[in-house]
Amino acid sequence: MKRWGILALIVVALVVVIGGIKGYSVYKMIQGFKAQGIPKQSVSTTKAVYSQWQPQLQAIGSLRALRGADLSAEVSGVVEDVVFQSGASAKAGQMLVKLRAADDLAKLDALKASAELAKANHLRDLEQYKANAISKAALDASDATLKSAVAQVAEQQALVNKKLIRAPFAGQLGIRAVDPGQYVAPGTKLVTLQQLDPIYADFTLPQQALAQLKVGQRVQASSDAYTGQAFNGEIAAIDAKVDPDTRNVQLRALLKNPEHKLLPGMFASLKVDTGTPQRYLTLPQAAITFNPYGETVFVLLTAAQLKAERAKNNGAAQGDAKSTTGEPEPEGEQLVAKQVFVTVGATRGDQIAVLSGLKEGDVVVTSGQIKLKTGSAVEVNNTVLPLNNPDPKVRDE
Repeated sequence: MKRWGILALIVVALVVVIGGIKGYSVYKMIQGFKAQGIPKQSVSTTKAVYSQWQPQLQAIGSLRALRGADLSAEVSGVVEDVVFQSGASAKAGQMLVKLRAADDLAKLDALKASAELAKANHLRDLEQYKANAISKAALDASDATLKSAVAQVAEQQALVNKKLIRAPFAGQLGIRAVDPGQYVAPGTKLVTLQQLDPIYADFTLPQQALAQLKVGQRVQASSDAYTGQAFNGEIAAIDAKVDPDTRNVQLRALLKNPEHKLLPGMFASLKVDTGTPQRYLTLPQAAITFNPYGETVFVLLTAAQLKAERAKNNGAAQGDAKSTTGEPEPEGEQLVAKQVFVTVGATRGDQIAVLSGLKEGDVVVTSGQIKLKTGSAVEVNNTVLPLNNPDPKVRDE
């Protein structure tokens, strides 16, 4: 029994020693944290500044040529010659393709000879009629023969002309689709011809936007093929009806395209300027915390400024600067966070307009808000900042 008592005392002594050592290490750790001072949260910041906002409507549209056509022959035949280069520019009336027309030209010459004979006979009959040598019926018959011969010449000449395919308007030629010696049927595509400057952009907007739209309104277009480049133009036409299925109205913009960079069939992003520019207090959207009870931001103040605000709002000082948790609060010039409710407006790219709750020059937290509450000590690290582009572009990776 005496032996068990000694063992129990030894165990108790060991527990006390181990507990003491552990307690001492915790105490040293606490003292170490205290020596480091109040913990600070790392955040990035920006200043709330005013910027000009141009109200805009955005849409996606499809490009089409001012005038464009896939050229083809009206009649069948064998290609005799292709007299253009693929991708070249063409003038209005320029010869492009010749179909074999030797037989048609020979027939045309024969019809012209017949017309000349009919003309001579008619002139002879006219003189004889004046001399009362023939009847009026005979003169009318020769006149009809002449007119018929002239009409046949015109018909054959039209057939010959159809075998000479010309550019109906000036524009840019595409890649040729036929070669000499090839037989083509009526309607076979020979080459495409597109007038590229200016160029149309067709797009749609909701019917609610109709009151903001008018012909001549400024339009700016961009394409992912030319990152960072804008193409200016204006609204050329507004459709006369709204699509009953989508309740959208179709619009057509006329864009300047002097370098022929925009091609028919491409899609483009379009922005239509509406109204006069507005001046808004602007922040990155990342700075706003959206909650069911309202939108908030964190602004930075010194601990002294925050304490003064609290004293003013409560009508008395806060005593010994202890928080409700018993932990010491930041003091003096230490930066601290303060949560502020704001009213936000429209967005523009990565930016958002703040209508109330802030003033110009306020330093606003843009990242790290999840770690903050009013009174949290912070340190600013703006090495990496959130996006703040009013017109961001998608990058191809």
